[in-house]
Amino acid sequence: MRTVSIGDREVGGDAPAMIVAELSGNHNQDFGRAVELIHAAHEAGADAIKLQTYTADTITIDSDKPYFRLDHGTIWDGTTLYSLYQQAYTPWDWQPKLCEEAKKLGMLCFSSPFDRTAVDFMEETGMPAFKIASFEITDVPLIRYAASKHKPVILATGIAEAAEIRAAVDACRQAGNDDVILLKCVSAYPTPYEEVNLRMMPALGETYDTVSGLSDHTPGSAVAVAAAALGAKMIEKHLTLRRADGGPDSAFSMEPEEFARMIREVRIVEKALGKRDYALTDRQRTERSLSRSLFVVQDIAEGELLSPENIRSIRPGDGLPPARLDEVIGRRAAKKLERGEPLREGDFR
Repeated sequence: MRTVSIGDREVGGDAPAMIVAELSGNHNQDFGRAVELIHAAHEAGADAIKLQTYTADTITIDSDKPYFRLDHGTIWDGTTLYSLYQQAYTPWDWQPKLCEEAKKLGMLCFSSPFDRTAVDFMEETGMPAFKIASFEITDVPLIRYAASKHKPVILATGIAEAAEIRAAVDACRQAGNDDVILLKCVSAYPTPYEEVNLRMMPALGETYDTVSGLSDHTPGSAVAVAAAALGAKMIEKHLTLRRADGGPDSAFSMEPEEFARMIREVRIVEKALGKRDYALTDRQRTERSLSRSLFVVQDIAEGELLSPENIRSIRPGDGLPPARLDEVIGRRAAKKLERGEPLREGDFR
């Protein structure tokens, strides 16, 4: 099973899923709030913080033309891309300080670059991975450039056709970088449950020979927990302090208590998954003592025939296996047998 190392953490293989708290624009342009979010993520049990590295000018242009207006059923309808990104971006001078804050708490911190200058900035900052956002997965030159830095590349597949996912993965490998993680994602905010198609998540890993996981925008934790049951090795969810505080992504973000509950449930599922192994646990071996076996249920004189009336399969499991009942019925007792004693080898001839 494939593994990818991000900093000092292993993703994939037998490692538990890496839980990533996406801060996005939920800092509401308040550095103190961004720091508070990092601490909330840590207290909830997250493994990593993810930022977004862009400015309104690096991701789009300031234009009021129809192409740049949001009006197709999103929670941001009525604004332009430029004004949305002005509100949502994370100031670049914050990011090294936020990464340092995460590091002090024992968490990883990386980001999504949206152009080559962001890749270079992330390199200078020492971020350990590049997360390519859903809408950038078709930007093969950007992916190739990020992959050329030889750090893990995490690709959200939200808007990609199969051939585009293949092109993105191939771009990484052509750059000499095989450390790729594919995240099942639906670029709808929030995502309706019926559009998730979670069965595709493990298929991504099998089809493209990568580690796979989930970038989730559904309400609540049910989908993330189900992803853990299907073997997700990275789970990303948006985190905010309070949805009531507003912000560009608050409507589909989890509050800290919800985030912590999701992580607890994911870890429970991971424990319960176990492995493909028929060997009994110590507890199961102990419980076998209460299974059925052959017992003497009537006093039997020496030489008397064993019959269904005096030998039965009952609990507990101290006698011969029930599968031997037909073998012993009709045999004669080798000695006096007392009611309530398990039937053993040597008790019949």
